[in-house]
Amino acid sequence: MGDGRNRWPAVHVLDSARLYRLALEKLEIGARYHAVAEEGVPMRDIAEVIGRGLKVPVISVSPEEAPAHFGWLAAFAGRDLPASSALTQQRLGWRPTRPELIADLEQMRYHETETNVASPAPARAAL
Repeated sequence: MGDGRNRWPAVHVLDSARLYRLALEKLEIGARYHAVAEEGVPMRDIAEVIGRGLKVPVISVSPEEAPAHFGWLAAFAGRDLPASSALTQQRLGWRPTRPELIADLEQMRYHETETNVASPAPARAAL
């Protein structure tokens, strides 16, 4: 949405699973942890790598167009949501080791279950 500079935190699912295990083993009642490997990946970068993988153009969506395009997700799509896991890493000794989001998205097999579509509409991304 907009220029796509808004950031979202990211973590690989296997790193997140390891963090959950560590948190359950520590069993500190009321503790809060952040499963964050990357503090803020620009939404534009996320949309561009997915667009390349799907071989579809990536275009910007204005804040006014966002509700029609994203539905309920529009309330979050344009938000800048950086987060840190520094305290989580310190308290649990957790360190993310898996691929970062963009590298992982570049390795996806987007067309493995490809279907024939006569005339696909261009995808709209959160830029």
